Amino acid sequence: MIDGGLQAIHLQYLAFGALWTICLSLIAFVGGSIAGGLVALARISPNRLVRWAAIAWIQLIQGTPLLVVLFLSYFGLSIAGLELPALVAAGIAMVVYVSAYLGEIWRGCIEAVPRTQWEAAECLAMSRTQRMRLVILPQAVRIATPPTVGFMVQIVKNTSLASIVGFVELVRSGQLINNPIFQPFQVYLLIAAFYFALCYPLSVWSRRLERRLLVGKA
Repeated sequence: MIDGGLQAIHLQYLAFGALWTICLSLIAFVGGSIAGGLVALARISPNRLVRWAAIAWIQLIQGTPLLVVLFLSYFGLSIAGLELPALVAAGIAMVVYVSAYLGEIWRGCIEAVPRTQWEAAECLAMSRTQRMRLVILPQAVRIATPPTVGFMVQIVKNTSLASIVGFVELVRSGQLINNPIFQPFQVYLLIAAFYFALCYPLSVWSRRLERRLLVGKA
């Protein structure tokens, strides 16, 4: 058995790993949001080449496992001569992954804005940029908020795959703790508890936003 002092150290180490999980999640969400916004706008661009490039990007990334993207980001770039820290490589992979999914989610939300709103903006002789900035995007943001918050849960959970490239987040912290003490049930139960504490508030928030959106439409 492990004495109370060691157990406290292990909990602190898991908490430290959870902080790095949060850090990587924020990097993925912020970077993925910026890239995803560009992908969404490219997806509805009047330029056919831009649209097809966005479609190709989405299909390529969504059709590739995140684990493979992580390997390419860490090992592939290092073979090409670009040595990156595990956090940077994992962050790049997560941003690439998130951009494809958020881009498609937000594209659907932009197109979910009633067509009458587009036509009304055209009747006011607004340019395409003005229509998007002043009329369409404010309404699309409201529609997109619940699914975006819901997708944040997937981002948090998918950071666990970053352990494969040596990034010490929550799962990797648990693996390092379990190696010397060999108590996998206790260690991974604690990991599950940490993930639940991170993801459950986001899930509740997403459901509340969905209900608020439905009430607003009623």
